[in-house]
Amino acid sequence: MKKVEIVTTVLEYDSLNELSREEQELINASKEAVKNAYAPYSKFQVGSAVLLENGKIITGTNQENAAYPSGLCAERVAIFYANSMFPNVAVKAVAVSAFTNNAFTEKPVPPCGSCRQVISETETRFKSPIKIYLAGKTRIMVIENAKELLPLNFDDGFLG
Repeated sequence: MKKVEIVTTVLEYDSLNELSREEQELINASKEAVKNAYAPYSKFQVGSAVLLENGKIITGTNQENAAYPSGLCAERVAIFYANSMFPNVAVKAVAVSAFTNNAFTEKPVPPCGSCRQVISETETRFKSPIKIYLAGKTRIMVIENAKELLPLNFDDGFLG
């Protein structure tokens, strides 16, 4: 047997002011997007903003359904919409914010497994890393690329 250790590096910031103007705009777009979330069941509103290589910011929100598996997360909504509108433009970054109980969450909320897979696939598709910003009320986490979020990802190499 051999033990393999997988290490993930996350940068943490205490303030939006520590980030560049472009990064601040992206995070603010994700926070603004939560207002459009459709979350009547969980009351957990999530907003995501995707920064494309052409400078455009595309937002998405979680969309719930009474049959829970039928809904979609904000990250996938934003990425799929961006890929639909700009199919040949790489995604540069994704920001995620969550709002519940009349406030943004204290801690940053990470993407679910399905969203991590979609971010990873998008990164592979464009052969370009995607930076991930997770914004909480008092802290911002920055992950350099999808491989840091999903180190044992499933990709086209397994499809033969």
